Amino acid sequence: MGNAATVETASWEDEVSKAEGLVMVDFWAVWCGPCQVVAPIVEELATEYDGRVKVLKLNTDENPEIATQFHVMSIPSLIFFKDGQQIDKLVGAQSKQKFKETIDRLLA
Repeated sequence: MGNAATVETASWEDEVSKAEGLVMVDFWAVWCGPCQVVAPIVEELATEYDGRVKVLKLNTDENPEIATQFHVMSIPSLIFFKDGQQIDKLVGAQSKQKFKETIDRLLA
């Protein structure tokens, strides 16, 4: 499997808040150019870290309450959660290497 799954307001509690281990959520929107640049990188990371990191995507236009709850002002924003708690955040299009460095640090 390994592909990034979709998370929505209705599934947030089960998929993120109650999740054990590291969860990475890509906050994005269809109209966002930088989000489209990051999307294939997020998919690659979902495959590379399958079994170690849960990788999810949240459409901010369809789930504004979650985006507001986590103070997402710019997209793409990748927010990292561990055992349901926010532990890190990357804002803006970043290189795959930057994402991997962050994930590896959080897994260590």
